[in-house]
Amino acid sequence: MTSTPTQGSPQGPLKGLRIIEFDAIGPTPLACMILADLGADVVRVARASAGFFEDRGGAILHRNRPHLSLDLKSPEGRDRALDLLEHADAVIEGLRPGVMERLGLGPEQALARNPRLAYVRMTGWGQDGPLAQRAGHDLNYIALTGVLHAMGAPDRPPPVPLNLIGDYGGGAMFAVVGLLAAVHSARSTGQGQVVDVAMTDGTAVLSSLFHALSAGGLWGPERGANLLDGGAPFYRNYACSDGGHVAVGCLEPPFFAAMIQGLGVDYDPAAQYDRSRWPELSDILARAFAARPRDQWAALFADTDACVTPVLTFAEAARHPHNAARNTLLTDDGLTQPAPAPRFSTTPGAVEPARCTATTAESVLSRWNG
Repeated sequence: MTSTPTQGSPQGPLKGLRIIEFDAIGPTPLACMILADLGADVVRVARASAGFFEDRGGAILHRNRPHLSLDLKSPEGRDRALDLLEHADAVIEGLRPGVMERLGLGPEQALARNPRLAYVRMTGWGQDGPLAQRAGHDLNYIALTGVLHAMGAPDRPPPVPLNLIGDYGGGAMFAVVGLLAAVHSARSTGQGQVVDVAMTDGTAVLSSLFHALSAGGLWGPERGANLLDGGAPFYRNYACSDGGHVAVGCLEPPFFAAMIQGLGVDYDPAAQYDRSRWPELSDILARAFAARPRDQWAALFADTDACVTPVLTFAEAARHPHNAARNTLLTDDGLTQPAPAPRFSTTPGAVEPARCTATTAESVLSRWNG
């Protein structure tokens, strides 16, 4: 049985893992938040002036770890940073290729001081290639990997999705995996290494299923015409009478049959995968869901396997009974934030706002040398 996450002192499975985080926007703070949530001893080297997103996301994205200020352009600041790296297990930086080298803190300098160090580099395009020095954001990265083209309606430009795919799925999560893998390797071999995390690479890996479906003739290039892109009437969102929406995801025949039964419409469940009837089914479902408000449908399908759920706002999600029962979102002093994940039975993660405090390099080194 796993433990429920709470506010408190993190004692997760990564306790004792020492990580230096060099301030950046995008996936770097999320990756380090996840690692700190799970008990890693992460120290953030803050920039002199935080950026727009860091200012506004810091209360959550910078949680569970102290920060210190170093002037990395000065010899003293560089030397102090190298002292920290000498005693760390891993480092994460999210700057353009070459910036850390110009500061005297690149992999060559860091690994010379600490040969066991896992040196994780987070960028959009990677450390090499024609675009390595170009600017970009999540939307650009998922566009160049083919993922963006697969989203949305066929008669409109692809939508702008939340930056969960490139920044966080292809970036932050692969940084976490890469860091842990490199630390494990270093503990086995005594040799550290550089981990090149490119959001384009990670996004491409995330799209593996669709490459497989395409190779098998089960996925076409047209948007909104495939099983998982809204082309199937039983895997899309529908508007309700009150302006709300429901998400319908009944891919399997038993779940589809339960959805049809719950709606009370006249349609043969055995014809679920008859593509010639999908336009008819789309019209039937659209008219049926439009007849009632969202929450009535949510209540009707709540105890079924019809795979029909309300589309909630962030505020509504925090109050949903399932999320509330699991403490999926924690609220402290009026700030609601996601709880640490995943969950562990004996070493649960936690959120401790008090750890988001200023510290000094001397204090960190004293603790790590103790």
